[in-house]
Amino acid sequence: MTAPRFITGRGVASNPANRYASAHSEFEPDHPPSVVTEVRAEQAKSIIARNRSPDLPFAQSINPYQGCEHGCVYCFARPTHAYWDLSPGLDFETRLSYKANAAALLERELSRPGYRCRPIALGSNTDPYQPLEREQQITRQLLEVLQRFRHPFTLTTKSQLVLRDLDILAPMAAQRLCRVHISVTTLDNTLKRRLEPRTASPKARLQTIRDLNAAGVPVGVLAAPVIPSINDAELEAILAASHDAGACSAAYILIRLPHEVKGLFRDWLQAHYPGRARHVISLIEQCRGGQLYDPRFGQRMTGSGVVATLLAKRFEVACRRLGLTVGEGGGLDCNLFGDEQRCQQLSFF
Repeated sequence: MTAPRFITGRGVASNPANRYASAHSEFEPDHPPSVVTEVRAEQAKSIIARNRSPDLPFAQSINPYQGCEHGCVYCFARPTHAYWDLSPGLDFETRLSYKANAAALLERELSRPGYRCRPIALGSNTDPYQPLEREQQITRQLLEVLQRFRHPFTLTTKSQLVLRDLDILAPMAAQRLCRVHISVTTLDNTLKRRLEPRTASPKARLQTIRDLNAAGVPVGVLAAPVIPSINDAELEAILAASHDAGACSAAYILIRLPHEVKGLFRDWLQAHYPGRARHVISLIEQCRGGQLYDPRFGQRMTGSGVVATLLAKRFEVACRRLGLTVGEGGGLDCNLFGDEQRCQQLSFF
């Protein structure tokens, strides 16, 4: 098998057709697809996504952006680009959109008389602090609304840009209204550049944990994804380094390869680890009932079988030794919810 030609600074090498496409075009080897990032504004119809998944620690989430310039080859969100008739490949990294009216929609939703306050997760699909946030500041606008309503939230990111918003995060953390999770996939810079080409370095992520902790923001580490024979040997080291930096909780996710991500990941393995590719695929299949992906609740995050069970045990033992809370960490307070006007009215009674 010929290794696909990768583009510097991008996570994948191709633009495969999405699963809904009736036809697709292929580029000749001497004419690679454009890698210029295109951005468009979107007027969203709603802003809060709700789920009843027993695998997820949240019932409400917000994703300010569609697509992600970080370019993580393994990203389970890549197949969502198919709903826009775009490719989960390079399109996912280079054809991005942002919800221009996100803050207004959130304010309207939180003002509804029947709204039920439950923590909102920011960044459940794509990173809320991807490079585009520096310019558009959609996440910042959402945090301002959440602060005004004293609404609890969590956020997950790989970016140091989260420190820009410490003026919001720190006061809300003092009221038990926010918690941050930093995703640390590897401590190896070379592997980081291959897996997640446009993300912060491992050193920068650990420093972000330190800075958040110093500001009084409860921070956890998300070791994800764990990829057998690629980064799984680093699990204990990642947890230890994050604990030393100030993380108080930890979680992990076994690599997920839904839909088109399977082919993209195979290409990535063939390009970067050709001698190990078949072994890695075999180990993943052993964790997924003989397939590359098992979407069932109770299986999709952690897998099953001997390899997955050993990984779970290693994680449990490491967290116990380090004193890390497994999962989300301490609860957030929903009792303070209410906008300023409503609170002023209540103060008269």
